[in-house]
Amino acid sequence: MAGELLASNPFVARKWRAAGVVALDDPRTWDDFRRLPFTRTSELVDDQAEHPPFGTNLTFPLERYVRVHQTSGTSGAPIRWLDTQESWEWWARCWGFVLRGAGVGPADRVFFPFSFSLFIGFWAGFEGARALGALAIPGGGQDSPTRLAWIETLGATVLVCTPSYALHLLEIARARSIDLAKLRVRTTVHAGEPGAGIAAVRARIEEGWGARAFDHAGMTEMGAYGYECAAQAGLHVTESEFIAEVVDPATGAPARDGELVLTNLGRVGSPIVRYRTGDHVRLAEAPCGCGRTFRRLEGGILGRLDDMLIVRGVNVFPTAIEGIVRRFVDLDEFQIEVFRAGELEEVRVLVELEDAAGASRVQEALRVGLGIRLEVATVPLGSLPRYELKARRVVRK
Repeated sequence: MAGELLASNPFVARKWRAAGVVALDDPRTWDDFRRLPFTRTSELVDDQAEHPPFGTNLTFPLERYVRVHQTSGTSGAPIRWLDTQESWEWWARCWGFVLRGAGVGPADRVFFPFSFSLFIGFWAGFEGARALGALAIPGGGQDSPTRLAWIETLGATVLVCTPSYALHLLEIARARSIDLAKLRVRTTVHAGEPGAGIAAVRARIEEGWGARAFDHAGMTEMGAYGYECAAQAGLHVTESEFIAEVVDPATGAPARDGELVLTNLGRVGSPIVRYRTGDHVRLAEAPCGCGRTFRRLEGGILGRLDDMLIVRGVNVFPTAIEGIVRRFVDLDEFQIEVFRAGELEEVRVLVELEDAAGASRVQEALRVGLGIRLEVATVPLGSLPRYELKARRVVRK
């Protein structure tokens, strides 16, 4: 693979030659592999800006590519990504690991409440369910009440969506006196954002749907690389399809706790080698109870390194705030406002609650859990945004 990329992929060849890699067969040792330079998101963004619309990270002529997708652009300019027929089949294979890990099989009816757009996540999940032999049900072009009706009418047994949207459907069902726990849904699989790996979020989804909730990790530019098994002791990395490293974010040296670095092995037409994902992870040391030998990320994705807030000298991840806020069952939605107070960065947490006493309880729980006092303010019920895809709950003022 490495030799083919060096010969045919302009983006990869330019990077590797600049790093002194001028002639290379497939790496035979880890020392060979570590000679290859890291890839960063900013390089991909710059390459597409200089060579629109798809950049130069293309190993084959454009005629070989059959699909185009785009990142959400949450942390910067969106990146477009092309797939060949072979790499699209690889995507489906990767999602097969995700679905089988959650116990999904050919007898299941899998509902995707997703407006099928340039976002790749649930397109690939839909293909994965089809390849698995399950009944894949598209839920695009529908509002939330209609989707709930179709879930019931078609007897869906599996729901695949973002954690935020699963919570939103619970909110819609509650307003219509629908008990989702009485439906046939037994499993929910979540992607697109952190959430299902946060204990309080998982508990709320599972209680409301009467189903087991499973986390999954993937990226448009990388692939569907991580999944939970029945033991739910973190995310397994699908090492048959990806090479996973964890490095110190500052030095790039190998670490157990640090930044996840990934290489995909089945996307030769538009690959990424040694990608600095920006995700904070911790490698599990003990084997998983399920018997799988793939490496495991303890606690899943712990947070985004570029999302970390420094509040009065204390490092705070938005996922940690969510893990505390979601414990309050009468709180449907929240938002994190980041603003400047003089020379300092401060954080205000907006919560949809009817009484000020509830806000005080949330504030105290944050103080105990994070070791810092944050301002908590109530806002009217239903006033904060709801999300079908990746939620954007951190707002900078």
